[in-house]
Amino acid sequence: MTDIKLPTQDEVNKFLDILRESGLTNMVGAGKYIQDRFGVTKYDAQRFLLKWMETFSERQTEHD
Repeated sequence: MTDIKLPTQDEVNKFLDILRESGLTNMVGAGKYIQDRFGVTKYDAQRFLLKWMETFSERQTEHD
């Protein structure tokens, strides 16, 4: 059995922030980009994306 090391939420958040700023995709469809970049399952990608969305405004306030 192979253990796959998942990225941290912080790593994914940084990636998604850059992706959002690039305007390359609507963020609702960003799960595929997470899958491709980090080699995670569709389920895990959606989990990461949902957490990014849930904490977006909070994290933006921290950076202002």
